[in-house]
Amino acid sequence: MRQVLIRRGQVNVEEVPAPLVEPGHVLVEVAYSLISAGTEISGVQGSGKSLVQRALHQPDKVIQVVDYLRKQGVQKTVAKVRGQLDAGHPTGYSCAGMVIQVGEGVTDLHIGDPVACAGALIANHAEIVLAPRNLVVKVPEGCDLKAAASVTLGAIAMQGVRRADPRLGEIVAVIGLGLLGQLTVQLLKAAGCRVIGFDVDKRRVELAQQLGADYTFIASEINYPNEVRQLTDDHGVDIVIITAASQSDALAQQAMEMTRKKGRVVVVGAVGLGLKRSPFYEKELDFLISCSYGPGRYDSNYEEQGVDYPYAFVRWTENRNMAEYLRLVSEGKLQLGQILEREYDLGDANQAYQELQSAAEKPLGVILRYPIDQQKGPAAKLTSKVTLHSKPTRNKLNVAVIGAGGFAKGMHLPNLQTLSNLYHVRAIVSSTGSNAKGVAQQFSADYASSDYADVLKDPDVDVVLISTRHHLHAQQAEAAARAGKAIFLEKPMALNEAELDSLAATLAETGVPFMVGFNRRFSPAAQRARTILQGRQGPLIMVYRVNAGYLAPTHWTQGTEGGGRMIGEACHMFDLFQFLVGPAKVAEVVATPMQAEVEHVSGADNVVTTVRYSDGSVATLLYTSLGAADYPKEMLEIYADGKVLALDDYKALRVYGTQMAGWQASVVDKGHVAELQAFARYVRGESAAPIALDELVETTKVSFIASGRSV
Repeated sequence: MRQVLIRRGQVNVEEVPAPLVEPGHVLVEVAYSLISAGTEISGVQGSGKSLVQRALHQPDKVIQVVDYLRKQGVQKTVAKVRGQLDAGHPTGYSCAGMVIQVGEGVTDLHIGDPVACAGALIANHAEIVLAPRNLVVKVPEGCDLKAAASVTLGAIAMQGVRRADPRLGEIVAVIGLGLLGQLTVQLLKAAGCRVIGFDVDKRRVELAQQLGADYTFIASEINYPNEVRQLTDDHGVDIVIITAASQSDALAQQAMEMTRKKGRVVVVGAVGLGLKRSPFYEKELDFLISCSYGPGRYDSNYEEQGVDYPYAFVRWTENRNMAEYLRLVSEGKLQLGQILEREYDLGDANQAYQELQSAAEKPLGVILRYPIDQQKGPAAKLTSKVTLHSKPTRNKLNVAVIGAGGFAKGMHLPNLQTLSNLYHVRAIVSSTGSNAKGVAQQFSADYASSDYADVLKDPDVDVVLISTRHHLHAQQAEAAARAGKAIFLEKPMALNEAELDSLAATLAETGVPFMVGFNRRFSPAAQRARTILQGRQGPLIMVYRVNAGYLAPTHWTQGTEGGGRMIGEACHMFDLFQFLVGPAKVAEVVATPMQAEVEHVSGADNVVTTVRYSDGSVATLLYTSLGAADYPKEMLEIYADGKVLALDDYKALRVYGTQMAGWQASVVDKGHVAELQAFARYVRGESAAPIALDELVETTKVSFIASGRSV
C-alpha cells in the first residue's frame, strides 16, 4: 500500500507493508484524508531541522542523548540519532473510508460500512489504516466520505465548545479563524450564541462572517478590548475560545482582557501560556484547557483496549463527539464546502504540502483523495511485504527481526551490524508498516513486513530474533520452532506456566536452536566473576539491588501485555544467580512484596526475593521502583570463601580478599554483543547451547513466583 511519510523535511509517498487486522480493531480502506495545516506543517518543518536547531528547541532531548552516550558509547548513539533523523515518519490523523476487515470482538461494525477514523499514528495518510474501535465511527446517511474525513478536527472543535459550556444567548469570541476556528464558529451558532471572530487573515475573517459569525475583525487592524467593549456594553464577552496557534503569550492575555468578570477562557490551539496575574485574578476568570477530541484521549485503556466510559457518567467521550459532529454535518448544520478548499490525489501529496507552506493564500482545508479500484477491491493494497533488496547472503546467518521497537532499534540491530561477519539482516517485521520499512532501510534489510508469517515461510531465513511485546513471545517462538527456524527470544520466555510448558514441549520436539536473551551472564563483569569463583569451596551469598525506576501503573509492561516487572525484567537477575551458582538447582524461592498504602506505588514493583540453591547458596534480589534516577541502577555483591566481588552497574567489577584482578570499562557493557556471538556459534554447531533449556525454564518459573503467580 502507499503512505505519506515525512523524512528530513521532505514529503514522500512510499510503498509500505499494509497492517493486519487485530482484535478490537477494524481495517479501513481510506477514501479521503484531511491534511491539518497547523499540526502537520509544523511536523514537516521540524523534521527538516538540523541537530543543532533541534537541540535549541528541545534541550530535554539533548539531556537524553548525552545520557545514552554515557551509557552506550559513541557508535550506538550516532546510529540511534541518525536512525531517528532518517526514519520516515507517518503523518495525518483524520480520514474516512470503508471497512474491509473486522477484528475479533468488534460486533457493531461490518465489512462495507462507511466509517471515519481519528488519531495520530492511526488515521494516517495511507491507503489502508488499522483503527481501534473507539476511534472509529460509522458515517451517517447524508454525510459523504469527503466531509467525514474532517472528523478529528470536528471532534476537537466540539470538545472546545463543550469545555466552554456556552449558554443560549451568550457572547463568545473566537480567536483564530483557521479550519478549527471556522468549525467552532458554526458549532457556537448552532448552540444559540452570538459570535465574534478575530484573525489576521482577511479572507478567513470574511469566510467566518459568511458561515454565521455576528461580528468579525482583522486582528492586526483593531484593538481587541476596545471593540469588545463596544459590542458588549462594556461588560466583556462571556467566553473566549482560542483556536489560533502562536508561541506568543499575547493571545491568552488579550483573551482575559476582553472577558467579563467571572467569564471563561478556553484554550484549544497551541499558544503561549505565560499568564500575568492581572486581569486573571481581578476578574476571577475560569481558565480552561480543552484536551483534543474529548474524554478518552490519551487513555490507552479507552483508545487501545476498547474500554468505554459509562454513558450515564461520561456523556461525551471522544467517540461520541466524533459521531455527533458527523450527525450535524449530515443534517446540514455545519457547512464544509467553503472550508475544504483543495483536493489532491494521494500521489500529489507533496504538491499539497507545498501549497500549504508557500502559497500566498493558504487553503484552510486540504483533502487527499485515494484511488478505489472497484474491480480488484482492496486486496491489491493489502500486501504485507515490501522488498528492498533481492538476495540473501550465503556465508552468514540470515536473521529476521520480529518486533522493531525501541530496544530492537537501539540495541539488537546495531549489534547485528557490528557482527556483520556473522549475521545478515534478512527482514524486519513490525505491525506498523512504515516502521518496518524505515528500520529495514536503516539497517539494510532485504525486505520489510507487517506479518511475521512471511519470515517463517522464507526458506532463506536461518534465525528469527523475537523482540515483540511480552505476551506474544511464547506463541511466536512456538510458530518459529515449528517452521524450523533457530530462535533468539528476548526475555521473558513466557508469561504463565501454560505458555511455558507448551513452548518447552515444542522446543524439545523440534530440537531447533533456542536461546532467551538473558544477556547479563555474557557481560565481561559476570564472566570475570564466574572465573574468580571457579573452584570455590563453599556456598555463595549474593545480594543484588536493582534501582529500577518508577513506571506508571498504566505502562504496557505493567498490564496483560507485559506481565509485570518481575517476569519482564527481574528474570535477568535470576538467570545471573543461576549462572554464578553453577550446576546447583533452585531449592526454594520466597518473595516478599512491599505492602504499599498508596495507589501510585505498586507492591509488584517493590519485591525482595530470596532464592536458596541445592548447594546451600543463597541469593537475594532487592528490586525497587522507589529510588532516585541519579543513583546507579544495578549493584551486585557476592560473598564466597573470604572474598567479596562487587559488580557496579556493569561498568566495573571490584574484587576484595584476593590478588585476582577485577574488570572496568568506560561504558556499560551488559553482554548484548557477546550473547549474539555465543548464539551464532551455537547455531553453526560450533558449541553447545549457551544456556541449557532446563535452566531457561527454571529461571522463568522463579520469576513467576517472584511476581506472585503460582507455578
